[in-house]
Amino acid sequence: MLTSTPRALRILGTGAAVPEEVVTSLELDERLGLAEGTVEERTGVRSRYVERGTAAQLGAQAARKALAAAGLTLNDVDLIIGASGTPDQPLPCNAALLHEELAPGRPIAAFDVNASCLSFLAALDLAATLVDAGRARNILIASADIASVGLDWSDLGASGIFGDGAAAAVVGPAEGTGSAVLAADFETHSEGAHTCEIRGGGSRFAPDRVRELPDDTGDYADWGRFRMEGGAVFRLAIKHLPPFVDRLLAAAGTSIAELPVVVPHQASHHGLDWLRERLEIPEGRLVDIYADHGNQVAASLPSALHAAIESGRLQRGDHALLLGTGAGLSIGGIVLCY
Repeated sequence: MLTSTPRALRILGTGAAVPEEVVTSLELDERLGLAEGTVEERTGVRSRYVERGTAAQLGAQAARKALAAAGLTLNDVDLIIGASGTPDQPLPCNAALLHEELAPGRPIAAFDVNASCLSFLAALDLAATLVDAGRARNILIASADIASVGLDWSDLGASGIFGDGAAAAVVGPAEGTGSAVLAADFETHSEGAHTCEIRGGGSRFAPDRVRELPDDTGDYADWGRFRMEGGAVFRLAIKHLPPFVDRLLAAAGTSIAELPVVVPHQASHHGLDWLRERLEIPEGRLVDIYADHGNQVAASLPSALHAAIESGRLQRGDHALLLGTGAGLSIGGIVLCY
């Protein structure tokens, strides 16, 4: 699904939001009866945020900040795209619940793009096509994820790395500024489809169907929890990422050495370290907010993008690589001119 045809698109404003409650790794050490420093050593996370409300509420906070940064209001928005990996409920789409938080009295088109941790990238790719084609003018993309509710804390490898958060972006016409999506690519390697999953919550293992399954299939309540074979996910990612990145950068006519910033999905400290080394990313150019946020699922990459813009590391006219992996196992990347 590689495309190297530039699509005019400008990121008009971004915003991020985190819950008020912070859980440090030292607190988790105590809660789990582990020696001080164990959780941080194993996960690379110093602290993460935990949300007690809904993803739609948290996403609305980020969306309002993005609109303010863009100098726009919801009256200027044609479309709301919910781009989360952990929606509040299966139906309706989280974009409808986000709409309810933001503009309950005004009709605005709203739908979800769910590609797990790649949801924001997939939504941005779609938005570029819609705006470039004149199908929409201004689009609000919001990613909000609450991973903390579905974790098994007895398995630190799958639970200790996650944190809750939200980020949003308002995108619109480039209007001759040169801002654009220069190249984009997505691919899925389904041999990893079951290495990272939540089995419950859909029609496949609905409660009525589970009653008919053999007793050794386990407790249905556990099927609503996140499970991950971290080693298998990592091996697949490092196998497929290098050639994927090479093709994407070639399609955009650039190289890692020429990019002021690389904005990755904040998957894990091992993953970020591997990216730095394997892709030979120059010192200081990889945007890394992982230690104080953890892996925020789909909200992770746009939170890092917001951090890069807010800190001034990504300036107008700069080229940037946005890159991530997600359940599937899926890989996605966009090279854009900011």
